[in-house]
Amino acid sequence: MSEASEGTERPDYGLDAPGVVRNLALAAGAGFLFWGSAALGFWSGRLEFSGVRIVFSQTGLWTGLGCALMAIWMVWESKIGKLKRRERLLGRLAWTGGERVLDVGCGRGLMLIGAAKRLTTGRATGIDIWQAEDLSGNKPEATLDNARREGVADRVEVKTADMRKIPFPDDTFDVAVSSAAIHNLYAAGDRAQAIAEVARVLKPGGQAVIDDIRHLREYAATFEKHGCDAQTIGSKSLAVFLTLLTFGSLNPGTLLVKKAAR
Repeated sequence: MSEASEGTERPDYGLDAPGVVRNLALAAGAGFLFWGSAALGFWSGRLEFSGVRIVFSQTGLWTGLGCALMAIWMVWESKIGKLKRRERLLGRLAWTGGERVLDVGCGRGLMLIGAAKRLTTGRATGIDIWQAEDLSGNKPEATLDNARREGVADRVEVKTADMRKIPFPDDTFDVAVSSAAIHNLYAAGDRAQAIAEVARVLKPGGQAVIDDIRHLREYAATFEKHGCDAQTIGSKSLAVFLTLLTFGSLNPGTLLVKKAAR
């Protein structure tokens, strides 16, 4: 394909947490099977365990509906919602076009490329360790292909690197971004190390947007320990709704971060 066609193909930013979506779909199918088979008279729809009666014909329906809706929402969010969210988040920052940008846990380049589209003389760098269980088709080649498709290949580079040991000197970047990545570090100490690294490589006066599905208070406290002001932005009501809907599994939010000037 010629260079003239760059930017004419639709980018593919993958499916977030594909294993979770698969499990939700399987649980929905099982729920509907229990409900449907009972409704058609193949069995009573009731089982008793140690004196406890469970009405599978009812629980199956509600389980199926709940899991199916959650799976559909996750697919929609991966394919449509996160693109819209990217633009809202990056729009919260002041851009000159000459920034040097770091995307921490860039995946297939959602935030990385969104930032690069706002640059003229600047450059955007993404780091990741490319875990496919976190994002379908997660590999550097996919990121670079999306950059080509969005017409910013000349402003984007990727590196294989651990966010706990960011391979750049202090005060390197004007802007840091991260979306749904840092929570994949399961130990609190590892997450704190990653946030400390982001603060380290930001220039004095630099800014960051950290969007994630949990641990935002923890991130804010760590940023403040490392000379940054961190404020939560976004819809609190939506965050509360998703927290309740997922029984605490999701507690999403966004931090707008500013590193103190020297």
